[in-house]
Amino acid sequence: MTEMLAADGKPFKLIELNNAHGMRVLLTDWGATWLACSVPVREQQREVLLRADNPQVHCAQGAYLGASVGRYANRIAHAQFTLNDRTFTLDANQDGKHQLHGGSQGFNHKRWQVLEQSESAVTFALTSSDGDQGFPGEVQSQALFALSDDNALRICYSAVASADTPLNLTCHPYFNLDGIRSGRDVLDHSLHIAASHYLPVDSEGIPQGELKAVAGTGFDFKQPKTIGQDFMRDEDQKATRGYDHAFLFDEQNSKKVQVRLISSQADLGLAITTNQAAIQVYTGNFLQGTLNSQGGAYANQAGVALETEALPDTPNHPAWWRYGGMSQKDVRYCNDTVFTFYTP
Repeated sequence: MTEMLAADGKPFKLIELNNAHGMRVLLTDWGATWLACSVPVREQQREVLLRADNPQVHCAQGAYLGASVGRYANRIAHAQFTLNDRTFTLDANQDGKHQLHGGSQGFNHKRWQVLEQSESAVTFALTSSDGDQGFPGEVQSQALFALSDDNALRICYSAVASADTPLNLTCHPYFNLDGIRSGRDVLDHSLHIAASHYLPVDSEGIPQGELKAVAGTGFDFKQPKTIGQDFMRDEDQKATRGYDHAFLFDEQNSKKVQVRLISSQADLGLAITTNQAAIQVYTGNFLQGTLNSQGGAYANQAGVALETEALPDTPNHPAWWRYGGMSQKDVRYCNDTVFTFYTP
């Protein structure tokens, strides 16, 4: 069998985490990527994370399936920002105009070092040099993936920078709780978000104006409803061909379940707790053609990405800095998020 090599010409390191109930999580050191997630449902294993059939194909796709993204998740408008009276120009990897998920050589395109590993946890590390993708300061990052016996995967990103800099790390998993082999999209999944405001964006994903109340719009998930109930109802959705928006939580509370996703058959749920101020909800509006694990390709809405983070383009909006996304020199950054799978 031919050994699969990453973009640096070296083999992928694959790491499997297991718990006492049979849940399995597969990771790779390339991009600190969450490759697969198998959850026991009705005494059968169900793969709930969108993925390709091998890590080489998986990490070459452009949808960021399960990747650790940074330095700045989401978009920075016109690939530039001003900080401490200095303007920084970034790698413009979105249509040569904006920066998306940290640039063309962002954290998802780097090999992370394995610091510690056990049957149920692994810690990766990555150093980003001063000027990497245009950002100021050296950043030393770690990513902890820890699987508990209550079917919860904790993903904790921590980092320290040698200069003031934008910093917004997240994992980019796409979920389909019916199972990626079910043949169903996620529009019949039930979704609940404890958020009274969302951020309108244009067709390029760049924020347009201020946060907007969800009340009276298709963005109101304060009470659980199916993703498809109000899909494409609003002009703000039509601009992005579906949901691809940040929701600002009503309170920043890492002990409170902020998001719940439930399968169409109501036989599997996902609860998300986080210390982040917001979550990007992306309904896979441009997934079509992304290779899947069955030798074919995904369709649009095959999965929903749930990314805990700060608001997009925060470096250009000082009023949003209080929600995170801007790190001070030598002050530790932390994104601590837990994905708990359960029977509703």
